[in-house]
Amino acid sequence: MAKVKSVFFCQNCGAESAKWMGKCPQCGEWNTLVEEIIKETKHSRTPTKRGVGHSDNKPIALPNIEISSIARIPTGFKEIDRVLGGGIVPGALMLLGGDPGIGKSTLLLQVSHKVAIGVGDVLYASGEESQLQLKLRAERLDINSERLHVIADTDLDHILEEALEQKPALMIIDSIQTMYTGDIEGAPGSVSQVRECTSRLLRFCKEQNIPTIIIGHVTKEGNIAGPRMLEHMVDVVLYFEGERSYQFRILRSIKNRFGSTSETGIFAMVEEGLTELANPSASLLAERSDEESGSAVMIYLEGVRPILVEVQSLVTSTAFGMPRRTAIGYDLNRLIVLLAVLEKRCGFTLGNKDVYVNVIGGLKVNEPACDLSMAVAIVSSLKNRVVPNDMIILGEVGLTGNVRSIPRIEQRISEAKKLGFTKFIIPEGNVKQLKKTDDTIQIRGVTSIAQAMQLVFN
Repeated sequence: MAKVKSVFFCQNCGAESAKWMGKCPQCGEWNTLVEEIIKETKHSRTPTKRGVGHSDNKPIALPNIEISSIARIPTGFKEIDRVLGGGIVPGALMLLGGDPGIGKSTLLLQVSHKVAIGVGDVLYASGEESQLQLKLRAERLDINSERLHVIADTDLDHILEEALEQKPALMIIDSIQTMYTGDIEGAPGSVSQVRECTSRLLRFCKEQNIPTIIIGHVTKEGNIAGPRMLEHMVDVVLYFEGERSYQFRILRSIKNRFGSTSETGIFAMVEEGLTELANPSASLLAERSDEESGSAVMIYLEGVRPILVEVQSLVTSTAFGMPRRTAIGYDLNRLIVLLAVLEKRCGFTLGNKDVYVNVIGGLKVNEPACDLSMAVAIVSSLKNRVVPNDMIILGEVGLTGNVRSIPRIEQRISEAKKLGFTKFIIPEGNVKQLKKTDDTIQIRGVTSIAQAMQLVFN
């Protein structure tokens, strides 16, 4: 007989507790423990006899395992294929997370259209929108493929039955928090339902060799909602990020069993949906002015991809006793450290100034290699001096005012040369690492932030 017991699960991190508590002991969130009824059944630990539920799967010596080439499924988007490592692997279970309204459903609907045209039937199962709502979204995106089948249902068992009958080339689940199975008592979105539904989808993908992409909601901290093991169960974890008020979107790979996690894809949200940006640097620098102080250009790595972006700074006299420091797209604590280094090592008076910095395009830059360019932009605004429009400044600034080496310097310089930049100020350590020189560009190495300021403004 199955035993029924009551267990409390945290809706934020999935921690299990035997009794209710106001604060989750695992993640520290308040009022997130919800009661769920689960049934316990006794499972025999006796090995299964041959002939009764017997599996022919036996251990094989590693050298005897044959490697066959996997035919990946192209998504129709080069940016997505690069992030996935060349395309969708048959039988893979992928998880896509992102903030509400960022464009997850739009992206997957466009991917479904491309796969339906080029590969085969696609089953799009939505538990959040009706078939009419999906039709309206498809018309807005100019999608009208007969091989794209849409089902609006939250019963996962019924969806898997339809998928088993149809045998699609790709299946989309939007979203996993809306799905439920009748074998588990609990509301859709509960920890037990999310865990069981994901487990069934994983078994279905591996047995039927049908790749599936599931959409997952995120918490206010930016993590995918539900139990943490959700990310461990799937093969690929993707995050779709970006500011809703800006057009740029970034697709990151957090986990990928079939490729690298260093690749990123960049998109732009337009009226017709999401479009790929083959050259995001040119788009980010398209409206840059050449005769304004407080502006500099830096190159930061989005994964392993160098991207040129403009940083702006505004330095004004404060009207209050405590000066303000505001950073948009840049780490505020790192900005405060830079201001202290500029005042101590370079002699600039910033204790009575309000400092505002902004990274153009809504991007978030956390790479230390961008320190020197941000410092140059601040001094440019402070002294009302214009930085040369064909100059790139790169380097990590230490507390002693020294400029440290940064990774992948040749890739950064090569990307900047394509857009017409000819002057580079980089750390002295990186100058020694350059394997070949180009007479069309000028590269100067610096060892301190004071030396960099002299080269830029003299």
